[in-house]
Amino acid sequence: VTDKFTESLYVLANEPSVALFRLQEHVRRSLPELAQHKSDMQSWEEQSQGAIYTVEYACSAIKNMTDSTVYFKSIDSLLKQAIAMKEQLSAAQG
Repeated sequence: VTDKFTESLYVLANEPSVALFRLQEHVRRSLPELAQHKSDMQSWEEQSQGAIYTVEYACSAIKNMTDSTVYFKSIDSLLKQAIAMKEQLSAAQG
């Protein structure tokens, strides 16, 4: 009797419909959590894309500032020439 009972339980536990039911139950329990994770990941991706754009824009601005050192040196040179000319004019008038 116990052998037949054990065999019956074994067949019942390993029947494909029981396995499919357990899979369905597992999916039903874990699917909402997985959907929430997917939503969170999409939100984080959007935020990170915005941050990446901001960083790239800031890097571009800094690069443009470093490229402008040539212009500042030229302005500095022109100002020194203008000051020297003013001093020459002041000396010539005085």
